[in-house]
Amino acid sequence: MNDSKRVARFVGILYILGTVAGILSVVFSGSILGSTDILMKATANVNQVKIATLFILMMGISLALIPVIIYPIIKKYNEALALGYVVFRGALEPFTYIVTAIWLLLVVLSKEYVKTVSSNSTSLQNLSDLLSKSGGQIHSFTMIIFSLGALMLYYVLYQSKLIPRWLSGWGFIASIIYLATGVFALFGTPSDLPLLPLGLQEMVMAVWLIIKGFHPHGELHHKNEEYK
Repeated sequence: MNDSKRVARFVGILYILGTVAGILSVVFSGSILGSTDILMKATANVNQVKIATLFILMMGISLALIPVIIYPIIKKYNEALALGYVVFRGALEPFTYIVTAIWLLLVVLSKEYVKTVSSNSTSLQNLSDLLSKSGGQIHSFTMIIFSLGALMLYYVLYQSKLIPRWLSGWGFIASIIYLATGVFALFGTPSDLPLLPLGLQEMVMAVWLIIKGFHPHGELHHKNEEYK
């Protein structure tokens, strides 16, 4: 197996790991973060929140490795955009850790909440609401940053033909939708439905990379250009 095939398979596996971890984080945290009384829910489900936090970290690490691994391949076709993709994807990591910290702070607040008298419990509830809303705003920012990096990646993949153009084109269009969704969410109109096209595309691309790898014509095209 050549290096290109090995990289493609590793990238595909990381996409799947990251997506599965992200879905599991929502499964474990959705009923808690979506509750009108987050602190009471978190108090009753402390371990559930901690598990969701671990899945968030797993997702962040898995997806952060992708640009590092794929960069040597895609930089041959457009080094500026390849580097931009790495930079934008790397910029997401601090936000991932901030969200993780917010979730863990909610666990700490929930433990204090059950110990306090009613006068102090109101302050803790207000603080938990503030943290929850801050997490939502941070998520909107991450959607914007992520989609800008994704647009760079899919443009290079489309340009290089390393994967079929219908697949990279699908990713490019889905990234535009993802970007628009993030912008709208930032101004108070969140929606999860527009996120499905990119999520589905990533899974199809992951399977393609694991089974097929990068298209050899993409590599051949690059080599031919060098000798023109």
